[in-house]
Order: sequence, then structure tokens, then C-alpha cells
Amino acid sequence: MVRISGVDLPNEKRLDIALTYLYGIGRTNVVRVLQIAGLDSSRRLKTLTDDEVSKLSKIIEKEFMVEGDLRRNVGENVKRLIEIKSYRGMRHARRLPGRGQRTRTNARTKRGKRMTVGALKKEDRAKQDAPASDTK
Repeated sequence: MVRISGVDLPNEKRLDIALTYLYGIGRTNVVRVLQIAGLDSSRRLKTLTDDEVSKLSKIIEKEFMVEGDLRRNVGENVKRLIEIKSYRGMRHARRLPGRGQRTRTNARTKRGKRMTVGALKKEDRAKQDAPASDTK
């Protein structure tokens, strides 16, 4: 397996797909990296020589912020927004979407599992109505 920036990349994948396994490198950035390195995107990762891998690694390290550094940077930006109590920061703190999406319906990914308020299912009501067992 080829290891770049602390991530093991899958050998069987094409070069352009395998590089997207790095956090911060998308399809557009892959094209730039491969142009700079002078490599063909249709090659498989397992066909690369050690020199080509080190060349890719150096280009990615020099040109892009990836993995841990990028995650830390994004986290700091979010913390800053929360500290200054901006609108986006408050939406982050309340775990709600911050770009104007509706929340009456949808937004399940951000808000999490549905919490039913009021009505109970028959099974839940039966559990609630059952007498509590006495333990001595």
C-alpha cells in the first residue's frame, strides 16, 4: 500500500480516484497534482515507482493543506465563529444547518434521529403504564 500524508491509499484504484482518499484533495485538486507531477490519471496506484510516489507526496505536502492540519484549521474556524457568537457559530453550537436550509422538514443528517414529542407508540405507552418492579 502507498502511504501519503499518513493515509494508506488503495493499490487497485486508479491514481485520480486513490488520491481523493486524502482529506482536502478532491477531483479538481487531483488534476492539478497530476499535471505538476506529470503522471497519467488512468494508471493504477500499484504501478507507481517509489520515486513517483515521493514526487506526489512532496507536491501534496508543498501545495495543499491536507489531513490533520486541514481538520485542525476547520475546527479552529468553527470554534472562532462560536466564540464571537456569529449567526453561523450559533447554528453550529445548536447543531443546525447554517446556510439557510429549512429545518421543519429535512436536515435529518445535522439534527440527528427524530425525537417524537407528545404522541407515544403503543409499545412505549405500555412500558410507561406498567407498574415499576419493587426491588428490596
